[in-house]
Amino acid sequence: MLRRRIPSLISNAFRSAPVFTKPTSYTPTINSLHNPIHHQSVGVQGIRAYSLLSLNDLRDNKGATKQKTRKGRGIGSGKGKTAGRGHKGQKARGTHKFGFEGGQTPMRRRMPKRGFNNPFSLEFQPVGLGKIARLINAGKIDSSELITMKTLKDTGAIGKQIRDGVRLMGRGAEHIQWPIHLEVSRVTVRAKEAVEAAGGSVRKVYYNKLGFRALLKPEWFEKKGRLLPKAARPPPKQMDKVDSIGRLPAPTKPIPFPTDTSASPA
Repeated sequence: MLRRRIPSLISNAFRSAPVFTKPTSYTPTINSLHNPIHHQSVGVQGIRAYSLLSLNDLRDNKGATKQKTRKGRGIGSGKGKTAGRGHKGQKARGTHKFGFEGGQTPMRRRMPKRGFNNPFSLEFQPVGLGKIARLINAGKIDSSELITMKTLKDTGAIGKQIRDGVRLMGRGAEHIQWPIHLEVSRVTVRAKEAVEAAGGSVRKVYYNKLGFRALLKPEWFEKKGRLLPKAARPPPKQMDKVDSIGRLPAPTKPIPFPTDTSASPA
């Protein structure tokens, strides 16, 4: 009798069992998000909802990072065996020098040349009379003494890198109201006229590379235990562009220009 009733009891139990449906979406309320008790998680019907501020949910944007291609790690990766180099040939083996194009004339030889570099060109640092006048007014330069290229370098009138000398420019010539005496490598016509009009003088002197070092940094020779070199003569092409040979060490008194006293007898 009991055996006959078991199937019916089982079928009735399945029919009367409560049916639970999974919610399609769940949006936690504002109060539950800001509640410190429910800050970590909110559980409704067995579903765990994480907070929007969880550190374990931080991710890089899609495509922000890319893994390095691993070559020679099996044919399944697409970069195995020959590692994307193909079969045999020069490019499949060792490297070749930069610019090599397989034997044809490379680009650097196909392009024509433009211009040239003059090995005899000279580069002078410019300095204006206005800057020298400001330094004199500031008390950095003594106008009663000879102003040399070392004086200009020590006072900051020019930069530290003096390649071939200093060129005196006429910028600010109206500020020169007192006689000054200078020794530079080159001078413009306007600057020379302005200095001579104020009662001063400008002498163009020649120094070679070693002479410039002895003029600007005489302590270097003393540190090395060497004597100052003798002043070098200018090359023939620069003889007519300078007035005299530069003096070493740095002079403090100007050399007066020779006056033309030759006069025809009456």
